[in-house]
Amino acid sequence: MPKGKVLNYKYITNRPINNKAGEPKGNVRARVKADSDTLEGFYRCPECGHNGNISQIFKRPVNIKCESCGFLMKMQRLKDQAKKDRKAGR
Repeated sequence: MPKGKVLNYKYITNRPINNKAGEPKGNVRARVKADSDTLEGFYRCPECGHNGNISQIFKRPVNIKCESCGFLMKMQRLKDQAKKDRKAGR
């Protein structure tokens, strides 16, 4: 990266992903550059442990399907997830 250049992003996430049993066994790290509509990054599937790359059109809610087992990782907005956790008593 050239000295003095600032990269801007419109979306960045680095979060754990739960498996079907509710255990945080996987994670997703992804970002969307300010001048792009492509979500890029990588994940570790919480079900099968597969490490994969992400490159897809960015839209909310973000859903990523494991290339190996087909597990669908749904990433709600953090604000919505916190509300859901409060209602569940977590």
